[in-house]
Amino acid sequence: MTIETIDTGFVSSFSKGMSEPAWFEELRLKALTQLEELPMPKPDKTKIDKWNFTQFNRHTVTSAAYASLGELPEEVKALVDLEAQNQNLYIQRNQTPAFLSLSQELKDKGVIFTDIFTAARDHSDLLKKYYMTQAINADEHKLTALHAALVNGGVFLYVPKNVEISEPIQAVYVHDDAEANLFNHVLVVADDNSSVTYVENYISTMEVSGTLANILTEVIANTNARVQYGAVDTLAKGMTTYVNRRGVAGRDSRIEWALGLMNEGNTISENTTNLLGDGSYGDTKTVVVSRGDQSQNFTTKVVHFGKHTQGNILNHGVVKDSASSIFNGIGKIEHGASKSDAEQTSRVLMLSEKARGDANPILLIDEDDVMAGHAASVGRVDPVQLYYLMSRGIPQTEAERLVIHGFLAPVVNQLPVEHVKKQLTEVIERKVR
Repeated sequence: MTIETIDTGFVSSFSKGMSEPAWFEELRLKALTQLEELPMPKPDKTKIDKWNFTQFNRHTVTSAAYASLGELPEEVKALVDLEAQNQNLYIQRNQTPAFLSLSQELKDKGVIFTDIFTAARDHSDLLKKYYMTQAINADEHKLTALHAALVNGGVFLYVPKNVEISEPIQAVYVHDDAEANLFNHVLVVADDNSSVTYVENYISTMEVSGTLANILTEVIANTNARVQYGAVDTLAKGMTTYVNRRGVAGRDSRIEWALGLMNEGNTISENTTNLLGDGSYGDTKTVVVSRGDQSQNFTTKVVHFGKHTQGNILNHGVVKDSASSIFNGIGKIEHGASKSDAEQTSRVLMLSEKARGDANPILLIDEDDVMAGHAASVGRVDPVQLYYLMSRGIPQTEAERLVIHGFLAPVVNQLPVEHVKKQLTEVIERKVR
């Protein structure tokens, strides 16, 4: 199956099979008609013309749901708290909503947490207000249009006005079918004066070849809202991934990202926070480990539109073997965004001679009365640090391991769920060993 063989009949049939409202089907069909004329995205310093983003065997696979958390694979069990009471957890198995738990307390407060298709059926007007209207548009390029036409999974989280959720809400997307291709859409909306912590895991439990992940996330933080968004991605080596996570921050709101991007395959990742409202705040912390012969490109961007806005970017990456990782940090202050502050730091640690890491800090300033700064470094393990550790009897390989964990700790420690933080630490350990 390729984008050339997907027609309106296929898309319309899938939409009707999911009992989607008319507006959702129309959005799909409009995106499909735009596919041919739209260009591919052009990530800086990474050639993706030979990457496969558009050819795949199957659009969906049907998987069994989990009757209980006890049925989860062991590597998935490690991500969730099996003993928790009244936990707020969604698990998707390939394209199947496989488990959902939302506390009665949050239901009574009007919180919505469900798969994207149930949201389209049961909360159509609310979903329509936010779905691909404010953060990401379907017609940005070929991959956003392909996603809009073929979305086959995902979740909708809505937090009503004045509702503050103290416990994290978690979603786990399990990939355990070699023919499953992910067109996953995540939409998180925090209404006025609300707050929420959302954490997600993408995890492959098997080796695959020639499969795709096209993942879009939209985060909307309305006036004086706060969203903490944590993610750990561990998709398999044979999967080519495009992931675009984008936030829109209203007046006096906060969007804070903590991202552990640990995919084994070629990956293009975009993370953008648009600070629309005065006094809004965006913070992105990203940790990456690249190995083997994989090629990865990470663009982190904060755009200041409102006055007195603040944006921080912190990227830490480790590159080993013959892998290549490009880090693009962009702080953009638009005209009129006076008193804003854009800061960024990107640091790349290379562990082998053939590894390649690039850190590209970019500041685009269209306003005079602002503050902005950037720092970037690319290098190898500090021999002074190694010498210090080895002089105290620590073997060189163990000393290198400690230096790497210390290098990545500023991001790892920001993940808001303890067992997810532990899992990320274990993934890092496995990848740098």
